[in-house]
Amino acid sequence: MPLRFDDIGHRLRAFRLASGLSADEIARRLDISRAALYRFEKGEVAKIETLERLSELLGVSVPTLLGVGVEYIASAVAYFERLRQIEESAEQIIVLAGPISYLLSSSRFDDTLREVLVESIPEDLPERERALAEVSEIMAILQARRQQYQRRRPAVVNLISASEIERFLLNGLVGRIDLAPEERAARRERAAAEVRGFARLTEEQPIGVQIGIVPDTLPHASFQILRQPDRQVVVLSPFRLGEQPNVRTGVAMITSAPEALALHQKAVEEMWARALKGAAAGRFLRGLLARYRG
Repeated sequence: MPLRFDDIGHRLRAFRLASGLSADEIARRLDISRAALYRFEKGEVAKIETLERLSELLGVSVPTLLGVGVEYIASAVAYFERLRQIEESAEQIIVLAGPISYLLSSSRFDDTLREVLVESIPEDLPERERALAEVSEIMAILQARRQQYQRRRPAVVNLISASEIERFLLNGLVGRIDLAPEERAARRERAAAEVRGFARLTEEQPIGVQIGIVPDTLPHASFQILRQPDRQVVVLSPFRLGEQPNVRTGVAMITSAPEALALHQKAVEEMWARALKGAAAGRFLRGLLARYRG
C-alpha cells in the first residue's frame, strides 16, 4: 500500500498531542521552526532523519509514524485523535463498543463524562496532574468528533452487548464504584437516560443509523471498521468510555491488513445476524429500563 503523507502528518499530530509537549518545545528540541513542524503535520514530506528524531522524541517507532503494517497506540489521547482523523473522511463506521457508542450518545453525556473520567484517576496516581490534563485533551477531541459526525453524518452500524447495557444500568455512569449512595442513584439515572436515547434510536430508525443488541457475550475489546473512499481500516482498542472507563492503560491498534478486515467483517456479520433490531431492540431496552428502575 502506498504511503499517504497526509496520514503521516495526522499520526504525527496525534502522537504530539499525547506526548504533553508543546509544538514550540518539539521544534526547539529538533532545531526546526514551529512552522516547519506544522507543515509536517499537514502532510509535507519530512526527511527520514527528521522522522527518526521525531519518533525518538515522541516515543513511537518510525514504522508506526509511517503507517507501515500496524499502528500501535499506547495513549488514549493519541487514539481518540487518530479516530477523529479517520472518521473525518469515513463514509461508514461499524462500531462494536459497549455499553454505548459515543457518536450516538446524547450531548448531555459529555457533562457527566468529564466528571467520570476525572474520578477514575486514583488520588495517589504518580503524575496525576498530567492525567487530569489528558482528560481535558480527550474531552476536547471527543467533542470535535461529535461535531464532525453531526456535520457529516456518515452511516453508523452499532453493535451493543445486552449484558453490558444491564451492567451500565445497574452500576450507572461512574468512574469508580465507591461513590455515595445518592450520587450512585444520580449516575444510574444518567445511564438510564442514555439507554432511553438508544431505545428511541432503535425504534425510530433514523436514516444512516442501525443499532443491534446482541443478546449473548461480545468480545471485551472494542473494535471499529471505518470505510473511507479509498480504503478500509480496522481499529482495535482497550480504551473505553461510560461505566468504569479506561483512558489510561492499554495499547490500541490500527491496520488496513486485508486478513484483519476480512476476519472482523465476518465477526460483524455473524453478530448482526443474531442481534435484536428495530422495534424488537427497543422493547428489549425498555424492558431493561423497567427492570432496573422498578
